[in-house]
Amino acid sequence: MTDQNAKLSWQDGQPHSLQFDDIYFSSDSGLDETTHVFLTHNHLPARWKTMQARLFSIVETGFGTGLNFLCAWQLWQQCAPVSARLHFISTEKFPLTLADLKQALDFWPQLAEQRDALLAQYQWLTPGFQRLTFEDGRVTLTLLIGDICETLPQLRAKVDAWFLDGFSPAKNPEMWQPSLFEQMAKLSHAETTFATFTSAGIVRRGLEAAGFCVKKVAGFGRKREMLCGHYEKIAPATAASATTAPTEQHAIVIGGGMAGCASAHALACRGWQVTLIERHATLAAEASGNPVGVLYPRLAIKETAQSRLSLHGYLHTLRLLQSLAQSAEVFNACGLLQLGFDARELERCIAIAGKNLPQALVRLVEQAEASTLAGVSLKQAGLYFSAAGCINPAALCQALANHGNIHLLASSQAIRLIKDAAQWQVWSHDKLLAAAPVLVIAGANETASFEQTRHLPLSPVRGQITLVNASTASRQLKTVLCTDGYLSPQVAGLHCLGATFSPNETSTEIRGQDHLDNFAMLQRMVPALQQSLVNQAIFGRAGIRCTTSDYLPLAGALLDASALSVNLPKHPMSTGELPWLAGLYVNTGHGSKGLITAPLCAEIIAGMICGEPAPVASNLLAAINPNRFLLRKLGLKKWVSVMPN
Repeated sequence: MTDQNAKLSWQDGQPHSLQFDDIYFSSDSGLDETTHVFLTHNHLPARWKTMQARLFSIVETGFGTGLNFLCAWQLWQQCAPVSARLHFISTEKFPLTLADLKQALDFWPQLAEQRDALLAQYQWLTPGFQRLTFEDGRVTLTLLIGDICETLPQLRAKVDAWFLDGFSPAKNPEMWQPSLFEQMAKLSHAETTFATFTSAGIVRRGLEAAGFCVKKVAGFGRKREMLCGHYEKIAPATAASATTAPTEQHAIVIGGGMAGCASAHALACRGWQVTLIERHATLAAEASGNPVGVLYPRLAIKETAQSRLSLHGYLHTLRLLQSLAQSAEVFNACGLLQLGFDARELERCIAIAGKNLPQALVRLVEQAEASTLAGVSLKQAGLYFSAAGCINPAALCQALANHGNIHLLASSQAIRLIKDAAQWQVWSHDKLLAAAPVLVIAGANETASFEQTRHLPLSPVRGQITLVNASTASRQLKTVLCTDGYLSPQVAGLHCLGATFSPNETSTEIRGQDHLDNFAMLQRMVPALQQSLVNQAIFGRAGIRCTTSDYLPLAGALLDASALSVNLPKHPMSTGELPWLAGLYVNTGHGSKGLITAPLCAEIIAGMICGEPAPVASNLLAAINPNRFLLRKLGLKKWVSVMPN
């Protein structure tokens, strides 16, 4: 993101923006300014000491050095209930580099604890939404990287306080537009407050026009006045009202694969008691049970919903792995080379490398460097993902489910679902397995086996991997190699290569032809290694993935398909008027990308259930809306974008 990073000069050890010719914080004392302007005039100490809610959300315009976030975080530690969660959301068009951020924050040793935690996660920043999690989820930071006029309208949140920061209206007029204040109003409620360092008339008039009560009060330091206030108008009902968080924090998750374990983990980390139902005796017994899975994003020259979900999911999984105590047993960050194995693929690699993504995320390497990184001789240049690598999917599922709030019901087949009052009941023939107000179905193709979910258009895809004994030559391989398939470095003397792709097939019998297809892929990628491995002992494993026709998962709250088909609403005032199956969610259809999409979708669903700000943009939520096929079929395509997921 070289072209999108902040350009700085340093004056007396403090950063100065060259893009806006303005300072990042007061030269008198930036920390005291933050306390005076944003913490005190949003009444945060008093509000947090007496808060009854489980959640508090702040949106800031202009992350800058992160000083406001760190101060708010420190105050939250001092004042807020231990069980409450702080969501801090901040927009930033020109993020500081990691080195510049560290230099700027070294100015405030009082914030060393929070600063160090932020710096440890402040990497891989790409355009769009980036969520960082601290203190086991008690504090989250969601960065909206890009132009605020484009990113803020994509935010789904109920905002409790606004920090109107950023550079002054005279230096940054593009931000201080009526659209900003109008969007603030859409996200605010009757108790929402705001504060800003400026007293400019354009800001005061814009806030008042949008429905805010505005007061002028004493400013900080050399600034004579500043503005603060609250939202006066009653905010219109939004899509979020369709999924009101239940008071009983108990949920059921069906499915012990990647999607199910990630869904259970996301809720358990929020303090929920979760019953995880798995029909097999162990977790990850089906498609999630391969001994090796490859973690990397499939990027595109022209951005699509698939490529955006792939990138955001990849970054989310990397951060999730960092948070797991068992991460060393689960993940080998050996790096991955996506090789330009023909002219077209090489052209694609070059184009992606030119998109100004962070070098720490991906960079183009020539043939010689690629060979050095891989440890074997290669004939192609390609893209190098230094943080990518190999995952043990079964071990990851175990690590996710290894939480004190998760109770596993193994060898239990969910046959039917019954809604009794506010409780979802899961039955196995004549036996009640569990009951709870919230149910997440994450059973891959089995998700569509229930009466409430039979309309979901899920399709099976057979995939077979080939496991071979390492040769003397292949033991030198240090990274994953990837083209239209992949080859992993040896683990316990075995390489994994694959995988085949056979739509609408459900047989798990090992096929000799699939082994030949995997070796043909290896021949195109690294002929020398193919020759050294082809005569080694061969093992195999076939799994049945679950996918959709647009290759995007189904994740979120479900509509009642039968009720919607019988009574088509013509002009609903809000999505709350649609026939929801209250408390029922799905997380499925991940295909071969479950390692990068299932955990992110689990986080999205957990946030919906708890009424939290969404971790991704609303247009990406629409792309994975589990009701999208049903709504299109019924001629209600335009409603896909306003679903609560």
